[in-house]
Amino acid sequence: MEINKFERVLSYFDEDGDGKISPSELRNRLGLMGGELLPAEAELAVESLDSDGDGLLCVGDLARLLDVGEDEKLKDLKEAFAMYDAEGCGFITPKGLKRMLRKLGERKSTKECKAMICRFDLNGDGLISFEEFQIMMA
Repeated sequence: MEINKFERVLSYFDEDGDGKISPSELRNRLGLMGGELLPAEAELAVESLDSDGDGLLCVGDLARLLDVGEDEKLKDLKEAFAMYDAEGCGFITPKGLKRMLRKLGERKSTKECKAMICRFDLNGDGLISFEEFQIMMA
């Protein structure tokens, strides 16, 4: 995520325009979005994320928080990819795709699996690399 995206998030939560998010601002905005945070929970959340000890969240604190979300997504993608990479070769092969689809209750021929892979195989090697899998799942 680019810094301007973090700044937009910060400006949404920053009710008083001071460039930082207080526990009450965090609680109020989450409430408007349908979430619920008790005052003590908001204090604890800000305290755990506050990098400079001023009791407020700055754009850098938000960036670290949201990047953790990106790291978690990447971890989940790697786990999903590993399920299809049954042979452990670092690629999704037609055979591996067929095997995983069978486990999911879907019967496909090897030819059908090759055609499925072909749609997302950007370098034409007949396999899906993790990078191609990321693009496919985006």
